[in-house]
Amino acid sequence: MLMGTINHLLFRRLLFAWYKSHQRSLPWRITKDPYKIWLSEIILQQTRVVQGLPYYERFVAKYPSVMALATATEQEVLRLWQGLGYYSRARNLHHCAQTIVAQYDGVFPTSYRELLMLKGIGPYTAAAIAATAFKEVVAAVDGNVYRVLARIFGLTYDIGTPQGRKQMHQFATLLVDPIQPDTYSQAIMDFGALQCTPAAPFCTTCPFERYCIAAYTDRQKTLPVKSNRLNKRIRYFDYFILQYKEVIYMKKRLKSDIWKGMYDFYLLENQQRLVVDQIDDPLFTLAKKHQLPITTFEKEACHLLTHQKLFVKFHKIELTSAFLQEAKYLLSQFSLVAFNRTEIETLPKPILIHSLLKKLNFT
Repeated sequence: MLMGTINHLLFRRLLFAWYKSHQRSLPWRITKDPYKIWLSEIILQQTRVVQGLPYYERFVAKYPSVMALATATEQEVLRLWQGLGYYSRARNLHHCAQTIVAQYDGVFPTSYRELLMLKGIGPYTAAAIAATAFKEVVAAVDGNVYRVLARIFGLTYDIGTPQGRKQMHQFATLLVDPIQPDTYSQAIMDFGALQCTPAAPFCTTCPFERYCIAAYTDRQKTLPVKSNRLNKRIRYFDYFILQYKEVIYMKKRLKSDIWKGMYDFYLLENQQRLVVDQIDDPLFTLAKKHQLPITTFEKEACHLLTHQKLFVKFHKIELTSAFLQEAKYLLSQFSLVAFNRTEIETLPKPILIHSLLKKLNFT
């Protein structure tokens, strides 16, 4: 057979043979429970298996069914999710569970089209659940699949565009095994994660080496094609840790921004790094009036998110009873509430806030 002429039957045969020898032993692979499959897919979005597995196990232990998850509070779900990032996933997970209980009597929809109607379930997740739990012949296409197919078949569809993703999805659909769509879906995911890796694919031990266009033309680094790379938004955060004896004042983030529903400290955001002595802020002005010492942590934290890059500075202000007496209205206006150590432990917090509290021996 000539280079690059591999057909769909041979592709599946070689993929299944590879999977038989290399498949990962994962708890969501030994079940057809759509709840557990869905839970694993949401957790593993933007997350490596080694990081996501402990979260999956904790969620299944605490919420063994979609009914159990639906009856939890959002704060409880966010707290269990803490440290995993992309917190909108947790909020959508909780909302989706409540929808399934309220509208479907706790029974998961069984088709790709129905699953796609649920909040937080996109085309890939809907296809993964439908194929794995219900054996629907549908292609679950994510970054792993884009990479595998683009390299082996030499596809130059631009996955940075809607048209390119649509073309890639159409091609991927033709390859799905009509008898074992569940095994096929798991096999191609594992192949992309373990064999055809992003930076350094293991081409010399690859079953597709003699057929792979990318290997033959040395284009492993340029396929798949992806335009419009993200330009990260730069933000400067100055956090003020307001502490009075054994309590710290924190607030719940309510705006539709990063970390909605999570708790953090009093925050001032600017277009550039603030100069502490020049801060024009009512709480800060009151602190200076009371001559409260302000400690600035020397090390600036750089926190990377998918679309954003945060430069974070922490400042600590030791409060007095006189300050608190005068600051009652301001603290209330800024929704700042005093929490002790035990209470703080139960609050869902961004990981950089959790880490800082840990350094202060407050959690």
